Amino acid sequence: MMWHLLLLSFICTINTIHGDSVRYPAIFIPGNGGSQIWARLNRTSPPPHFFCARKSNWFELWLDIRLLLPEVIDCFVDNMRLTYNSTTKKTSNLEGVEVQVPGFGHTSTIEFFDSSGIGYSSYFAPIVKSLVALGYTRGVDLRGAPYDFRRGLDEQQEYFENLTKLVIETYEQNNQTKIVFVTHSMGGPFALYWLHQQTQKFKDKYIQSMINIAAPWGGAIKALRLMASGDNIDVYVVSPIRVRPYQRSAPSTAFVMPSVNFWKDDEVVVVSPSRNYTVHDYKAFFDDIKYPTGYEYWINNKDLLNELKPPEIELHQIYGSQMPTPGVLLYNNRTFPDLQPVVLPDNGDGTVNIRSLLGFKNWEGKQKQDIHSTELPGVEHLAILKHPTTINYVVQVLSGQFNKEK
Repeated sequence: MMWHLLLLSFICTINTIHGDSVRYPAIFIPGNGGSQIWARLNRTSPPPHFFCARKSNWFELWLDIRLLLPEVIDCFVDNMRLTYNSTTKKTSNLEGVEVQVPGFGHTSTIEFFDSSGIGYSSYFAPIVKSLVALGYTRGVDLRGAPYDFRRGLDEQQEYFENLTKLVIETYEQNNQTKIVFVTHSMGGPFALYWLHQQTQKFKDKYIQSMINIAAPWGGAIKALRLMASGDNIDVYVVSPIRVRPYQRSAPSTAFVMPSVNFWKDDEVVVVSPSRNYTVHDYKAFFDDIKYPTGYEYWINNKDLLNELKPPEIELHQIYGSQMPTPGVLLYNNRTFPDLQPVVLPDNGDGTVNIRSLLGFKNWEGKQKQDIHSTELPGVEHLAILKHPTTINYVVQVLSGQFNKEK
């Protein structure tokens, strides 16, 4: 019965769109892992195994699932991981590893996690396909803004400059129609940072609204597990400790660690045999897991984004809840830090804690533009992108029907 009602609602929306001239173009900003990364190798340093390629033409690095097979995964991790220069405070690829993020301005590389286009790797595809069925055109009024999600905010200057150009270009080629951002996960904080750099005059001219799906406004406890023990990214044949070198080396992992603005000063987030850690103990935490570079990543990024400052545009928040989500990480003498901890669950969407998902509430009463929100209990962090309510919500906003139906 529920599916019949959703289908009826979708049909009604289609009919309304065809009878209305308003149609806002969209720019999609993916989250961590949501952009494809391609690489070309010309390595002189020895790779981890004799069978790892030293030279290659361009190939799909993230995410070719075949690269996650046992042993081969070490080649993948070595090509993905970054090195840090403590003088310049910037990261770089390993010597002989050249990467590119394809598809900027288009949606092809953010509809799926890989280039196969197969359902198991679906990302923004369900939303994009629904909009195409309503008359939208990829590359015209549906644009993508993929980026190197390994890097933190402090290394994304070129990306943000290109995003500004993309906004203006999309506005102009769609009869000077304001654009709508559609973000997922870390894409929300990235968009917020960009919006804070724009004048109100610019935002009023070019931006209609922003739809944030599962945005971690205050970070997530899960990022601390990635730093300490690694995470198998839900691929059960992958050992977390094997992918940890890449996950640790990415400043974006530190960027989405729990924020001091969202967790209390005395609130324990990690328990180890020697001490308990709060969000004010990150230096000790990184010293104890023997990865002090992680603390530098956090220092470099922690003050760049003011999560409590509103974006001053119309907002739409869609988030899941009531899913077991890492709340406190419990280690003992055997597990700290190289094995997986016991996890005390928190409310959230399985990845992001509920307090972080609700971070937009800090902006209520601080901006004149409306803030709308929809909670989807029992819907997981990634699955929310294909949920019928999410798809229908995006359609309503882009068609200008949202406020008319409220």
